[in-house]
Amino acid sequence: MSPTKISELDPGQRRAFLAAWFGYLLDGFDFILITLVLTEISEEFDLSLPVAATLVSAAFVSRWFGGLALGAMGDRFGRKPAMITSILLFAFGSLLCGLSWGYWSLFVFRAIVGLGMAGEYGSSTTFIMESWPRKMRNRATGFLLSAYPLGGVLAARAYELIVPNTSWRWLFILGLVPALFALYLRRSLPEARDWERAQATENEPSSAGVLLSGNRAPITGVVSVVIAVSLVLLFSGHAGSWYPLLIALVVAGFVVFAVQLSGRLWPMAVGLMAVVFSAFLTSWPIQSLLPTYLKTELHYDAGQVANALTWAGLGYAVGSIVAGSLGDRFGTRTTYVVGLLISATLVFPAFALDGGQIVLVWALLFALQATGQGISGLLPKFIGDHFPVRLRAAGLGFTYNVGALGGAVAPLAGARVADSLGLGHAMALLACVLAVVTALLVAFDVPKLLVRGSSLHDEDTEVPLTERQDA
Repeated sequence: MSPTKISELDPGQRRAFLAAWFGYLLDGFDFILITLVLTEISEEFDLSLPVAATLVSAAFVSRWFGGLALGAMGDRFGRKPAMITSILLFAFGSLLCGLSWGYWSLFVFRAIVGLGMAGEYGSSTTFIMESWPRKMRNRATGFLLSAYPLGGVLAARAYELIVPNTSWRWLFILGLVPALFALYLRRSLPEARDWERAQATENEPSSAGVLLSGNRAPITGVVSVVIAVSLVLLFSGHAGSWYPLLIALVVAGFVVFAVQLSGRLWPMAVGLMAVVFSAFLTSWPIQSLLPTYLKTELHYDAGQVANALTWAGLGYAVGSIVAGSLGDRFGTRTTYVVGLLISATLVFPAFALDGGQIVLVWALLFALQATGQGISGLLPKFIGDHFPVRLRAAGLGFTYNVGALGGAVAPLAGARVADSLGLGHAMALLACVLAVVTALLVAFDVPKLLVRGSSLHDEDTEVPLTERQDA
């Protein structure tokens, strides 16, 4: 009988979860660091807030490729090698960030962090989903993603201890410590069970074979270069009058990859990208600019910023765990939509407070992140259900991390809107409007609607995609 409770999982499943969880903790620690020290970096490199915000975006610029390449590695060689490669990439990138000597070096090193983060997300979430029983997979991804905000909490506490006394650079160098521990945990992991079964029974090519077979390899290479160059120009602010053309090239390139991966079902992949893009636009203005808001508009010192971010991070973590449990009980989409709508009602009160109402700020940030950000722990399950095992790691990694470009747009949009409305009002407006948009996209399962009538099967359920019910 398949387990339905955490206590019923076998030791291998628990060990797999722990190794993935610590990797994602490191992911959160390394990725959040840049948001904590934007003001210090701006001062040292003489950057304006909009320009400094592009350093947050830099990691998102490379994520689509990390999700695609490391996802393809996971589909071809196993989830475990992709997980190890991912953690090495973003640990190395974080070290280089601490050694950066100017804007462009830091931009490139943040892009390396983005490659690893994308691979970690796709490979770890796929690994856990395929190692745990189907009826527990919302809990698997929700519990796993709770590590990310806790990594952010650790980063906030490290910021309080390190930056006022030394330099922002030591925060990035410190990221090597948890990386070594995560690698130690992963050295003896078994491979994901679904992947092993698929290798024994599946005759169709994996995502790596699909992208690199025959005459597709040159197409994959050329499209990758075009997208990469276009994104760097766009998000570094050097697009000039080529801005509309570069956006069109990026969108066309992503559609080409969606067609290669999903065949006639490419509209489904594009729909998933749109859902994730909207979800990131909802949460990342707050995620990326909250430390700056606390320091500049509420005039908090380093300790107060760390305290506020700790409560926000704990809300995110608790929300992820609760969302996973509720998702298994009430359904992935229902739980996700309700959480988003609750967050839309909380966002304006959260940013209407002044700096003197410290405890109330903590409470509202906790609740806002629990509902608006914690609910994102269900996204891997929502996306993964649309792909078969042989394409799942690359499909999930690619569509999620292309959509994650919303996180690159978010700090730029927040900074621009803040010029007119103020930073707090800008973050609240973007988060509220886009929470409603994302809720509608998920509620109607737009990706599935785009391929209604097709016959893609999920190997686990033997149910056609168009007949699959939310569970």
